[in-house]
Amino acid sequence: MPDYLARIDVMLKPLVNDPQGLAVRDGLHTLGFAGVAAVRVGKHIELRVAAADAAAAEQAVRAMCEQLLANPVIEQFSFAVTQAAAAS
Repeated sequence: MPDYLARIDVMLKPLVNDPQGLAVRDGLHTLGFAGVAAVRVGKHIELRVAAADAAAAEQAVRAMCEQLLANPVIEQFSFAVTQAAAAS
């Protein structure tokens, strides 16, 4: 069964307050980056999954996101699945 690499991005929904993003924005302002208007902080997750084909890998990754990796109440997610390179 081939391995697939999933790259997942999880972000707070646009209307959800992001205190970590505000802290990063304020820190950047303190460092002299006054042009930064807004910052949103999220998660980037990479995982390898064995699946029969790309469609099965995508289905598994979507289920992982919906059940554990993202909180559907306050977060949204996107992902890309590609066939993993063979181990050398």
